[in-house]
Amino acid sequence: MSIVIAVLNALVVVVSGVSCLVGLLRPHLALPAGESVTPGVTLFLGGYAARAIPLSVVALAVLATGNRAAIIPILVVAGLAQIGDAALGARLHNYPMAATCVGLGAVHLGTAIWLTNGARI
Repeated sequence: MSIVIAVLNALVVVVSGVSCLVGLLRPHLALPAGESVTPGVTLFLGGYAARAIPLSVVALAVLATGNRAAIIPILVVAGLAQIGDAALGARLHNYPMAATCVGLGAVHLGTAIWLTNGARI
């Protein structure tokens, strides 16, 4: 079971990182229908990438190494980042983004709680 949980969290991390890259390459996909890509949007997406890409890389490294001391904190940080992204998606009326981020955040935070209660990856 623990390998399944680790792989699930790794997939969530990959989805997050790839979504960020897609947003950088095709910024209009990050916007509600009818919105224009402006210099502000481009700046925001760059700032988002500056957070999401390193977090994804570190989370993958921690999951791959099984570093027990780092797994729970990185999952909490990654989960909270997803909840923040969900709030942003809701504010932008991008409800598919908001819903996806809630689900991704739930995987990380749920796993962190599970591990805190003594389970092992």
